[in-house]
Amino acid sequence: MHRLRAAKEKGWHSIRAEFFDGTAEAAFVEAVRANIRHGLPLSLDDRRSAAERIVTTRQDMSDRAIAECTGLSTKTVGGIRRRLNGDSSRQEVRLGRDGRRRPLSAAEGRRRAAEALTARPHAPLRQIAKAAGVSVGTAHDVRERMRRGEDPVAPRDRGKPRRPGGHQEPEAVPGDPAVTAGEQERKSRNMRARLQSLRRDPSLRFSESGRELLRWLFLQYQAKAKYPHVVENIPPHLAATVAELAIQCAEMWRSLAEELEDRAGRAD
Repeated sequence: MHRLRAAKEKGWHSIRAEFFDGTAEAAFVEAVRANIRHGLPLSLDDRRSAAERIVTTRQDMSDRAIAECTGLSTKTVGGIRRRLNGDSSRQEVRLGRDGRRRPLSAAEGRRRAAEALTARPHAPLRQIAKAAGVSVGTAHDVRERMRRGEDPVAPRDRGKPRRPGGHQEPEAVPGDPAVTAGEQERKSRNMRARLQSLRRDPSLRFSESGRELLRWLFLQYQAKAKYPHVVENIPPHLAATVAELAIQCAEMWRSLAEELEDRAGRAD
């Protein structure tokens, strides 16, 4: 709108434009996303107003997707949604920033994965995950729980919705009563074995990007082992800052995992 007016005032008879095929609401989302990346930066008030409009008109979009579009934090968008909607317009499914639709209830997704595994016990996990609308990691966890004769819905997910961002509740950490010491040790051994296997793979060992990836993964493994001690010693006045950084790191790893899952699915 502003560029068009400037072009007319300069006496131009034509202007470069990008045609968009979609609803007015979808066009507004794209306009906000574009203005975040170039041109005169939107003020904080402008971004908050944009988020309020998107929350109202596109209630199926996840908090993370709206945050990525408006340049706000996921927590801020969640607060805007609660202020505007409360629980009166709660959606069962949210559209993530990767274009995927995910259920708000982690338990429901696990139940669908269990049903798919019962119907097709030998199907690849990626197919099960796609059919149930869950991650490959969740599908794997459901399969392992069923093999042990346990409820496919983990205790931490029973009766709990997904977080406002539209993604699943995080995996239980050491010290979580929902996870036994034996299960923690089993997961740790499994993770260590997979890392060692990756470390021996020539395609990673002999490339700079592969070695960088291995360093990232081993650093995460070490951080998980030292997690309780580190958390106990974080000063209270830094807790919120560290929490926000941890969330951003988790979102980066989740985006990486989703991109790799998509690539693996295309390869299949």
